[in-house]
Amino acid sequence: MSKAGDKRTAGNREARQARTAAARLYAVQALFQMEAAGQSADRVQREFLNWRIGREGEDEDMVSAQADDALFARIVDDAVAWQARIDQMTDRALVAKWPIDRIDPVLRSVFRAAGAELVTQKTPPKVVITEYVRLAQAFFAEGREAKFVNAVLDHMAREARPEAFQA
Repeated sequence: MSKAGDKRTAGNREARQARTAAARLYAVQALFQMEAAGQSADRVQREFLNWRIGREGEDEDMVSAQADDALFARIVDDAVAWQARIDQMTDRALVAKWPIDRIDPVLRSVFRAAGAELVTQKTPPKVVITEYVRLAQAFFAEGREAKFVNAVLDHMAREARPEAFQA
């Protein structure tokens, strides 16, 4: 392959990674909004797809990233469909005195979005963990939350997909 072909392939891969990262970010935000405002998944997904994802506003600062719409919708739908299982996995990964309903709602949304990807087995667990730890780093400046997310997601992944961690 030529150097120009290599650059196009790398550029396409980077663009795809950016769209999947944005889809995960929007999914976490949508799950947070659903819980905070008591809105349905359908309503929130329509709002994000019509007014937030990949939109340019009148204000120069209001530009949102392009996202993999299908991945965004799948994560939100799967998080809703599998919420009881995901929350139970999260509870088992947390310290007994801190059930999921007592943790920060942003972290809860991160765990639900990541859990949706873990239980549906479409993405390798190590990729899920890495991507959601990066999101935690974006949401929380301290860094300890990212370490916490890493530990909880590792536990959840080992429960949901033990075969991925066998030597």
